[in-house]
Amino acid sequence: MATHSVLTVELDGADVAVEVVRRPTSRRLSLRVDTALGRPRVSAPTGVAAADIATFLVRNKGWLRQRLAKLPTPVPFVEGAKIPLRGVLHRLHHCPGRRGTAWVAPGPTAEAPPDLCVTGGSAHLARRVGDFLRAEARADLSQRARHHAAALDVKITGLTLRDPRSRWGSCATNGRLSFSWRLVLAPPAVLDYVAAHEVAHLVEHNHSPRFWRLTDELCPGRAAAQAWLKRHGGELHRYGRGD
Repeated sequence: MATHSVLTVELDGADVAVEVVRRPTSRRLSLRVDTALGRPRVSAPTGVAAADIATFLVRNKGWLRQRLAKLPTPVPFVEGAKIPLRGVLHRLHHCPGRRGTAWVAPGPTAEAPPDLCVTGGSAHLARRVGDFLRAEARADLSQRARHHAAALDVKITGLTLRDPRSRWGSCATNGRLSFSWRLVLAPPAVLDYVAAHEVAHLVEHNHSPRFWRLTDELCPGRAAAQAWLKRHGGELHRYGRGD
C-alpha cells in the first residue's frame, strides 16, 4: 500500500513542495514532474528515509529547475482570462449584475475574441465557469458518443465526466463511458475522435488492428486528432489551475 507525504526543496530562493510516494513495489528513487498539476513527485521504496530523499532532491535540483521552467503557466478562471472553448479562445467576462449564469457573446470589437460571460459574485466565478464548461462538455460528448454508438449498433449505459491527469477517456465493460471534461477546450474534431475511440471499445476492448479499423471508420481524421492531443493536450490542464 502506498503512503504519501510532502518534502520541500529550496530552489532559487523559494521552497518547492514535492510529493513523496512510498510503495513496496518501488525499487529505486525516481523523480518526475506532473505536467497536469505542475507538481514534482518522488517515488521511493517503503524503507527509504526522508533524509535520503532530501539528498536525492538536492542532487537533482538542476533537472527539476529545467522541468519546472518548461511547465505551461496556469490560467485561473478570473476576469479577463483567455480560455479556449471548442478550440477558440474566449475572454472571461464577469457580469455580476446580469441575470442568468453563463453564456457566450461577441467580443467588444470584430477583432476581439468572443466573451464567455458569467454572472454572480466574485467568490463563485471560478466554480460557475467550471460548471459551464462541464455542461458544454457533457452535451458535446453525449451527442458524439451516441452518434458513434448508433453507427456500430451498440448501447451506452452511462456517461461520466472527470478530470483525470493522464487519460482522455475510458470504457467499462458494462457500457459506461468516462471522459475528461477538458476535451471541450480542444477543437471539436479532437473531442469527436476521443468519443469515437471509447465507443469503439464497446465492440473491441483492446487496441487490436480491428479496433483501430473501427475507430478510423467512425473518425477518418483520427491521425490528425491524435497528433493534436500529443502536441497540445498537456496545455489543456493549465486552465482553471491556480484559482
